[in-house]
Amino acid sequence: MELLRKWLGHPEEIYNLLRFKMGGCRAPPPCTPLCPQDSLGRGLRTCYRYLNQTSRSFAAVIQALDGELRHAVCIFYLVLRALDTIEDDMSISLDVKVPMLHEFHSYLYQPEWKYMESKEKDRQVLEDFPTISMEFRNLSKVYQEVISDICHKMGVGMAEFLEKKVDSQHEWDKYCHYVAGLVGIGLSRLFSASELEDPIVGQDTELANSMGLFLQKTNIIRDYLEDQLEGREFWPREVWSRYAKKLSDLAKPENIDMAVQCLNELITNALHHVPDVLTYLSRLKNQSVFNFCAIPQVMAIATLAACYNNKQVFRGVVKIRKGQAVTLMMDATNIQAVKAIMYQYVEEIYQKIPSTDPSSNKTQQVIASIRAMSLPGGPMVSRHHYSPIYLSCAMLLAALSWQYLSTISKATEEYVQAGEN
Repeated sequence: MELLRKWLGHPEEIYNLLRFKMGGCRAPPPCTPLCPQDSLGRGLRTCYRYLNQTSRSFAAVIQALDGELRHAVCIFYLVLRALDTIEDDMSISLDVKVPMLHEFHSYLYQPEWKYMESKEKDRQVLEDFPTISMEFRNLSKVYQEVISDICHKMGVGMAEFLEKKVDSQHEWDKYCHYVAGLVGIGLSRLFSASELEDPIVGQDTELANSMGLFLQKTNIIRDYLEDQLEGREFWPREVWSRYAKKLSDLAKPENIDMAVQCLNELITNALHHVPDVLTYLSRLKNQSVFNFCAIPQVMAIATLAACYNNKQVFRGVVKIRKGQAVTLMMDATNIQAVKAIMYQYVEEIYQKIPSTDPSSNKTQQVIASIRAMSLPGGPMVSRHHYSPIYLSCAMLLAALSWQYLSTISKATEEYVQAGEN
């Protein structure tokens, strides 16, 4: 009932969640109508099956892409998933793992290469890598060149940070570049190679890198406690050492005030990527590409707004509401809507800035720059146009349908959770 009371404070989210469940929203549709399995060769069918098995949520957004770009991004995802599986597998010794990461891009051109000794849950992408590499070689050369290049650079970067902690803010940016910025750069080059987007989208690597960094920093900030419990540290020492002797000390109740100040500083750092994100999105022309890029970005700004000045980051999991996530997915279909969403959430952060926070001036400054980009033509228009009677009906229907809503499908939940991630 507590969750229902929260929803009643956001009636448009109830309405949108109902539409999402009933198929009446503009979220990316499932695989079948976009990519019918009987129209694909055996190898591609297998690749899409692996895509669904490793992440149904990303399968949905990838398969919403237009034309041959869909296959290229599917293979790109599986290649990076295989590389990431090697990097994550703690059962592989470093003297074996480092050379594998460095050479992984070359395995794309070795028809028989596979790895059968992984203990990771996604090991099937390594055990059946010959199928993935075959479909990689079936792609147009322009796509192959992008995927191979990004795979090589990411493998080298992963190897560099295997035994290296993230100390400076510069190294934080570098780490995030290797694991996420390169993905943004690779995807951007694929968008341009498909000719669905202009060449500048793939050429401007700085903006593409910012797209990845904004998402990765958001994940790192939000996942503080989970990473601590699993023995991982991704917050930059240069920042957290000003607030505690050890990163783990931030989770101690007596250090909560300093912990929140450290959190706010990192969120302020991440917000500096938002102007680049808006510039990048403003260049996109293809609707499927825009949706693919915009949805994770608006999820990220909503997540940062939920985390800002929030002690709960050090006590548990901070997530945006499912109805909120669905509303964002439905709204983020054009640049003006995205600007309005960004404006809404940076205003939410602005209202929570403590006057005593050491980063308050910097936070206010970056928010001012985002405001300037978000409102070029005047006051913001509300993104919601639902009449009071529709909202009242939605609230009533939600109350009557609570048990029904609690059985929302696993695929739907995974898609929403991917947005949160």
